[in-house]
Amino acid sequence: MARITVEDCIDKFPSRFELVLVASNRARKLHTGENPTVDVDNDKNTVIALREIAEETLKIEELKNDLIEEYQTTTFTDDEDLDELEDNSDDSQSEDNIDDTQSEDNIDDFQSEVNEIVAQESNQNDDHTIEEPFQTSDDKLENSSHEDKSEDS
Repeated sequence: MARITVEDCIDKFPSRFELVLVASNRARKLHTGENPTVDVDNDKNTVIALREIAEETLKIEELKNDLIEEYQTTTFTDDEDLDELEDNSDDSQSEDNIDDTQSEDNIDDFQSEVNEIVAQESNQNDDHTIEEPFQTSDDKLENSSHEDKSEDS
């Protein structure tokens, strides 16, 4: 049989990319020792894989599923595995929510401590000027412009 090309198989898949992925996956499987479903005729594994696709000796859906399984990190054999995974994810989500609540409490505690320290320092200050904690530079500029206007009048 003459050499086969991607163009000979493109009508089996919606895109060239998918065809190339499936064919290369099948060629790797042939390389690892799976038996070909067509005559080998001293061809390389990529040509054999394309011939199998063109002649449809293997189901297209089977080839797609093989490709998906190759790249999957988690496989499920029955519904129990899936249910167990969902149960574990619910537990971890509730732990995350508890951690978030504790973090918010810690931030609130820290902020109140900072405000207390600032208040104590302002009471000890000889000028008796009390500045708001976390005052921005824009606020300070605005306050100084008000003071300048009052001095002018």
